[in-house]
Amino acid sequence: MKNENATLVYTTKEGIKIFTVRGKKPQSKFDFVVKYFDPRYQRSERVLRTPRHIHPIVEMYVKQAYEPKLTEKLRLHLLKIFRHIKPINYYSPRLQFFKPVHAARFKKLDKVGEFSAEFFLVVSELIMIQEKTNYP
Repeated sequence: MKNENATLVYTTKEGIKIFTVRGKKPQSKFDFVVKYFDPRYQRSERVLRTPRHIHPIVEMYVKQAYEPKLTEKLRLHLLKIFRHIKPINYYSPRLQFFKPVHAARFKKLDKVGEFSAEFFLVVSELIMIQEKTNYP
């Protein structure tokens, strides 16, 4: 299996599995990469997709166009996550802030964009942990 070293971090209600794999940054021995498997579009977990840093930005624009006030609350929630999380000195990362109830507040935003609020919050938190770990 191509991703045999992937560690499952979270599975969303729609069955999207979110993983991490060890990264390769020489300056950070705890570097990791976020990957996911979406059963709606992929046939096999052999090849995991990597959400790029641009994906959350595009997702926010789409959600902002649909529901500006709720998207502003989501943005503020993301800033709260960013202030709360800490760099890690271990591998594999664990979620530090996310709880499923957080995503329930933003369920209406699931109607637009590629990602559910649940997926978006989990992946965004992991990317924030990655950035804080690699660039303290």
